[in-house]
Amino acid sequence: MLKKLALSAVVLATSLFATGEVNVYSHRHYDSDKVLFKKFEESTGIKVNVVTAKAEELVSKLAIEGENTPADVLITADIGNLYEAKTRNLLQAIDSKTLNENIPAHLRDNDNKWFSLTKRARIFVYNPKKIDPKELSDYLSLTDPKFKGKVITRSSTNAYNKALLASIIANHGEAKALEFTKGLVANFARDPKGSDRDQIRAVAAGDADIAIVNTYYLGVMLHGKDQKDIDIAKSVKIFFPAQNTTGTHMNISGAGVTTFAKNKENAVKLIEFLSSEEAQSTFAEGNHEYPANPKVKASATVSSWGTFKEDNIALNEIGKNTKKAVDIATEGNWK
Repeated sequence: MLKKLALSAVVLATSLFATGEVNVYSHRHYDSDKVLFKKFEESTGIKVNVVTAKAEELVSKLAIEGENTPADVLITADIGNLYEAKTRNLLQAIDSKTLNENIPAHLRDNDNKWFSLTKRARIFVYNPKKIDPKELSDYLSLTDPKFKGKVITRSSTNAYNKALLASIIANHGEAKALEFTKGLVANFARDPKGSDRDQIRAVAAGDADIAIVNTYYLGVMLHGKDQKDIDIAKSVKIFFPAQNTTGTHMNISGAGVTTFAKNKENAVKLIEFLSSEEAQSTFAEGNHEYPANPKVKASATVSSWGTFKEDNIALNEIGKNTKKAVDIATEGNWK
């Protein structure tokens, strides 16, 4: 009898502990996320345990751990990573009225296996002393020979550029995507290297005239502690591509409940909280990303750049074309 009671006590204790936590694998490494996890803990009493690593590492970790994974939630940047996790059956469908109300249909998985938390616009940053914005239009406009030796961006292996090329495939077909790749490479001012911040710095330094970057990097530079970076960010201008066609390409960061989540209920609660107006405002103000929840405004800095037409293509269509984008980048010699 005592053994049964002792065993029951252990089971009860384990159960109580499980309902009081949620385990997160996250690619995001921002202070805004730490603030939000703390707010969630304070408001719910649910402890948030976070493991951070690169997206590819986290997806592989989930696959290797299988049903033994401690992770309840996967949070990562880039639709390609979320799509990969979905196709490898590492995420489960969840039914949440809150998420369906907070996150627009094109920003969530059609099977409800992942949901966007933030948006990143892939735009042009240019030197206003050297480039007339009237010369710019969609992404393919950068292949015009008049821009030879004037364009830079990161490597084609970067997740943001893979998603951009995948979106061109989805919107315009493989032939047009290859044409874009070859034309872009022909106009490079230098071989791809560095981060988005490095591209912005290079434009300001005169090493190139136009760079393809994500908006939030410029926002972070403008609000950083490095005065040199602040001055650099102020010296360049933004152009939102494809306003007369598909709209500017939007990538995301997003979250999903893992297939073998031990704390599913808490996992859903956390993602719902991250989609709330309170949390979305924190993302927007803290990291200058665009909120996924349309009820929430972007930060004052981001809003000052103006409104623009977004590409609202279903993000799974971009995910489907990510591997083809890698092949086309290789064929087009985009390093």
